Amino acid sequence: MKATARAHTNIALIKYWGKRDESLFLPMNNSLSITLDKFHTTTAVEFCPCLPVDLFIMNNQLASSTEMAKITHFLDRVRGMSGKSWHAVVHSTNNFPTAAGFASSASGYAALAAAATKAIGLDLGNKALSQLARLGSGSACRSIYGGYVEWQKGEKKDGTDSFAKPVLEGGDWDLSIVSVLVTDTPKTISSREGMKRTVETSPFYSGWLDSVEADFLHAKEALIYHDFELLGSIIESNALKMHATTLGANPPFMYWNRATLDVIKEVQSLRSGGIQAYFTIDAGPNVKVLCQPKDEQAVRESLEKLPNVQNTYLCHPGPGLTYL
Repeated sequence: MKATARAHTNIALIKYWGKRDESLFLPMNNSLSITLDKFHTTTAVEFCPCLPVDLFIMNNQLASSTEMAKITHFLDRVRGMSGKSWHAVVHSTNNFPTAAGFASSASGYAALAAAATKAIGLDLGNKALSQLARLGSGSACRSIYGGYVEWQKGEKKDGTDSFAKPVLEGGDWDLSIVSVLVTDTPKTISSREGMKRTVETSPFYSGWLDSVEADFLHAKEALIYHDFELLGSIIESNALKMHATTLGANPPFMYWNRATLDVIKEVQSLRSGGIQAYFTIDAGPNVKVLCQPKDEQAVRESLEKLPNVQNTYLCHPGPGLTYL
């Protein structure tokens, strides 16, 4: 039994940073994202009674034992839902750098959740797929949907009320996102590890929790009313606050590099010159810059001139999950 699914990455406008339950991937706060049209993961899953173990092939290479263990743990959940004990071969391909702050785990587990359940004979709706994808990577729950998406943190201990849902379709507000690649080297501290360390040791984390819900509500309102300046100012502030918490962790760490700072300064310079552009940065060094379509070429050309920028990718709100 075989199925193939494709899911797109998402960038968090209001960040998911911290879990209230590590095993169920239940977040400490609500978050908000845009699904991107440019970057996606395509995953094929084939279950077979003859296989003694699961196999995971990522970008045409056999995955490490650590990654394989994560995939097997996730597939165990799918097997438990179906009542079948078959093992699977998983082929997954990203069309963008992996583990470099481009949300590869989000699109990866969203595609895996869809392909694995379909291959084993389950027919899940988007809400159930969002809940399942969350158990592989929290932000994956948002990549089930296209456009603008919110992830409800939920209150229940079992996580049944923690899932993503659409806020706006991509066509309702066509914003431009310039994804800036400053390095494609995998980060040394994973999002999962960085988040856990910050929650457990950073004295700045309480400040994050005190302000993030207001950020979420104001950003959602800005989306609904298409207030770009308000949205931009909130997401920029929210990203800076998230990254500030890592400096207070023990031991402290930082996802940025020199080129990250160059991009931040250039975006601020663009705004001083009258072009509305705002940056956001997930758990990695690469930067995403929000602007309006009328300014996208000017913003992109300006960023491409920076000596430490390797590449830029022009993105727009993208689609939700698809089966191939």
